[in-house]
Amino acid sequence: MDLQKQPEPPTPVTELRASDADRDRITDILRDALAEGRLTAEEHAERVEGVLATKTVGELDAFIRDLPAAHAPKAATYTPASAVPNRPTPGAIPIDPDDRLVAVFSGSVRKGRWRAGRRIHAYAIFGSVEIDLSEALFEHRQVMIRAISICGSVEIRVPENVSLRGSGGGVLGDFAVDTLDSAETDAPVVYVDGLAVLGSVEAKPKRGKAIADLIDRVTDRVARKVDNHLRKHLDR
Repeated sequence: MDLQKQPEPPTPVTELRASDADRDRITDILRDALAEGRLTAEEHAERVEGVLATKTVGELDAFIRDLPAAHAPKAATYTPASAVPNRPTPGAIPIDPDDRLVAVFSGSVRKGRWRAGRRIHAYAIFGSVEIDLSEALFEHRQVMIRAISICGSVEIRVPENVSLRGSGGGVLGDFAVDTLDSAETDAPVVYVDGLAVLGSVEAKPKRGKAIADLIDRVTDRVARKVDNHLRKHLDR
């Protein structure tokens, strides 16, 4: 009698490959921890950079293990991407066409008044890509830019009052990100990672350019916190 092959046990949740939605969940928790004063700006930056480099769900949990949000039932529950409405199947990365810039023996430019997505992918192959965020509308607290340059150049400019972080490398090329720390905890954070092969990737602030309504955003947020505090006090 032939012995039937026993089915392999399911892969533990902690060993599953992390999706972009999983990383976004962790970065949102870290963002709130920074705003609440639980993390310093340096700790927040280090953890977010680590989150972007993780591969499994279990590795992600390590970055929020000492935060209250990690112990809430909602934050501890993992939902496969395929089970979430309007989510792509695992392994598929949702990229809006407007957030992908490709230059092959040509040039691609995004500047002026435009809405910056959560993720921007830039590919320069014997060409040049220019991403100017100095007048962009930021709808997300974190903007992640993936820049790949092969015998080309990717140039990124950001407003002076946002935070700028980067991690990448060059192979006979130059990968340079001028680290920038905003004085405002509500300021957007732009993360740049990628690779430059016989080319260049450069990200730095654009002097004289700032998000004009950043102070208003911060003021509105403080006002909301005060209002919520008063409501809770009156309800007692």
